[in-house]
Amino acid sequence: MKIYPEIKPYESFMMKVDDIHNLYVEVSGNPQGIPVLFLHGGPGAGTSPLYRRYFNPSIYKIILFDQRGSGKSTPYGCIENNTSKDLVQDIKKILDQLHIPKTIIYGGSWGSTLALLFSESYPNLVHSLVLRGIFLCRKGDIQWFYQKGADSIFPEYWKDFIEGVSDTEQNNILETFYKKIHFDDDKVSLEFCHKWALWEGRCSSLLPTQNVVKQFADCAVSLSKIETHYFFNNCFIQDNQILKNINKIQNIKTYIVHGRYDIVCPFKQAFDLYEEHKKSEIYIINDAGHSLLEPGVTNKILEIFNSPNELLS
Repeated sequence: MKIYPEIKPYESFMMKVDDIHNLYVEVSGNPQGIPVLFLHGGPGAGTSPLYRRYFNPSIYKIILFDQRGSGKSTPYGCIENNTSKDLVQDIKKILDQLHIPKTIIYGGSWGSTLALLFSESYPNLVHSLVLRGIFLCRKGDIQWFYQKGADSIFPEYWKDFIEGVSDTEQNNILETFYKKIHFDDDKVSLEFCHKWALWEGRCSSLLPTQNVVKQFADCAVSLSKIETHYFFNNCFIQDNQILKNINKIQNIKTYIVHGRYDIVCPFKQAFDLYEEHKKSEIYIINDAGHSLLEPGVTNKILEIFNSPNELLS
């Protein structure tokens, strides 16, 4: 299946959410259509015009926004007043601003995390959830990719990732990158920002894909600054908080799409969510890794959104 042709937003604006942050928000598709809110990954990755094209523009009212410090939102890369709770409240403010009483939410990777956190906070505002590349933000999930686990799958990429990191510093890779990115001089900070983004980009697809690597490189500074800020602070949530609160969304129909060979967020995270969420359906994409750009993932997402009545039931 092909994604839809390019479209432009019919409305876009900057929304002030506190004394520091202004968020870029856009709306495209059908003004009278079914609202669908897209939540980008990272945190810190930002949106792209590509993301509008996963939804039939004659059926859906498509809402995209750049989370705090990401994309066109300002200040770029800012971590002050930037926590999971802040982002959840931002979503509520956007829906209020657009006079949307209830919406479908689609999020991938960190976007799936944020979708779940928002839904557990405001279950009455959500029709259904479409989630890709599930990230539950547990300590073990973070450790897998940034300390011990993924390094054994991509040892040559890991070697590049930790180049310049001392043996002692390697005992806590996340803390080391957090300090170098946020507290070292600009030259060192930028070097480690790009190392961080390259590691994630290289590991995100089943087969080496330059488009995916470039996608990460294009947002390397905001991605690395905001991801390290969140991950170093356990995403500002309690460990296993999402599954502990899953009873709050048991009535929300949830579609889980996950690549079998996802190395960034291993499939067990998706399966754990599926096991705990009684109103969920799971789709294992056997020829995919983590990226939204994997053909099998794209096809399944398009297929799900081709049944709008199911998403509203």
